[in-house]
Formats: sequence, structure tokens, C-alpha cells
Amino acid sequence: MNILVTGSNGQLGTHMRLLAPRSKHTWLMTDVAELDITSKEAVSTFVNQHSIQLIVNCAGYTNVDRAESDEATALRVNAEAVANLAETMHQVDGTLIHVSTDYVFGGNRNNTPCTEEEPVNPTGAYGRTKLAGERAAEACRHIIFRTSWLYSEYGKNFLLTMLNLTATRPELKVVFDQVGTPTYAGDLARAIFDIVEEGSYLQHQGIFNFSNEGVCSWFDFTKEIARQSGHTSCSILPCHSDEFPSPVKRPAYSVLDKTKYKQTFHRQVPYWTDSLTICINNISRNK
Repeated sequence: MNILVTGSNGQLGTHMRLLAPRSKHTWLMTDVAELDITSKEAVSTFVNQHSIQLIVNCAGYTNVDRAESDEATALRVNAEAVANLAETMHQVDGTLIHVSTDYVFGGNRNNTPCTEEEPVNPTGAYGRTKLAGERAAEACRHIIFRTSWLYSEYGKNFLLTMLNLTATRPELKVVFDQVGTPTYAGDLARAIFDIVEEGSYLQHQGIFNFSNEGVCSWFDFTKEIARQSGHTSCSILPCHSDEFPSPVKRPAYSVLDKTKYKQTFHRQVPYWTDSLTICINNISRNK
């Protein structure tokens, strides 16, 4: 089977690229330079030329703040491009695996983990455009993974930023009133890779939550990053979100309930601090 991966230079796409050589299938890695997914004609041509049967969409407009002032571009990448992928997969009776976000929930909650059936209520442009992308993905056989707080060894993300700041600053303030779960991109990539390899994506479709296990605030996350990396000279202080004004209202509580994923695919999910250790060790080895 031929599989198309979009956004292959990003955090998740890079991990898919690393897993691909272990596969019994042929994985074609593309980013915007190789394939403009906002062009329906380009997507259709690529899929037909390469006999693609499955698309793993790792592409996305992920700058949450900038999306508020450039919602048109965010919508084009996060929704209209997904429609192109889904419509093309429908034409060839293929499958789309698409990645979405906890931002589709938004707002304040009652501090219980979000299930897939919970009403959505995005409070910003990023969440709105990602929700539109979910709706677009439903035009074909699909699996949608909602994830949160994605980080990895690659690109730009919270982990890499905090590794730098805790190593170079004597003091750092981090918000403690936003709670969720960090997700290692390597774990999400593995979850996708495994259901493709075993073929279980053909028996199931719909929305599945996926993040690492456990709960923490951004403050807790930073404290653990500093502890594991040995950056003990930086004093990390908790603060409120309103000390860092933002054009978008971020979810105060966005822990994802993974029960449906675990029961459907009969798999467990790593605890967030364990996956953080793996990622930090990889970064240290690659220095």
C-alpha cells in the first residue's frame, strides 16, 4: 500500500518519517515544497499518480496567536486543505488519518477529562479552523486524533523553548492555571503507525483522543523539564495567565480522556514524565 504523509517536516511528520523504514508499506513523505495541499488539483494529481490509498495529514497552521489576525490562512490550511484530502480519498475509496486539537473544546470546564462525545466550543480562530477541519475530514473514511501540548526533539515547541530558558535565565515565570497533558510526538506517531501496520484503521473510524497519560500545568511541565535536564539553578515561579496577555483565550482545563482509543485499539498510553525522559535523552544524545 502507498501512504501519503503531509507536513512531514514538522514535529509529528518527522517522527512518521523515522518510523516509515520499519513498515511493510511504502510511505511518501511530503511537505509544502513537494505538495501544496491547499490545491485540490495538486492533491488529486499526486494521489492518482502514486496510487495513494491512505493519507496521514500532519500538516497544519499551529500558530495559535497569529491565527487570530490571519484566520483566513489558518482556515485554508486547517480546513480547506483537509477538505481537498478527504474529497480525494473519497474518490479513490481511501482513508484519511487527520490530527486535530484540544482547542476545539475551549472555554472553562468542570475539571473532568474531555471525551470525544463532549460538545465542542472553540473560543479562538485556531480552534474554529481545526474544528472545521474535523468536519471536512468526515467526507471520507477517516480517523481523527485530537491531541494536546505536542512537543518533540524537532522544530519549535514548548519543551525546546523551556530547555533554553531554564539553562540561560536565573528566574522564570510560568502559568499554573492552564492544565492539560503534554504529548510526545513520538508516541502519537507510533499510535498512528501501529494502527496502519496492523490494519485496524480499516475497522474503525471517527474521533479518538490521544495524549500522554497524567495531568499537569505548564508550570509543572516546566519544573519537570528543568529537573530532568539538570537546570537546577533557574528559579521557576508559578503565575496567572493574565500576567501574559494573549489575543486568544486558551483552555483552562483540557485533559483528554483516552478510554475510547485504549479500548478500541487495545493499547496503553505512556505516562507523560516517562515520555519526556525519552525525548530529553534523545536531545542530549544528538548534541
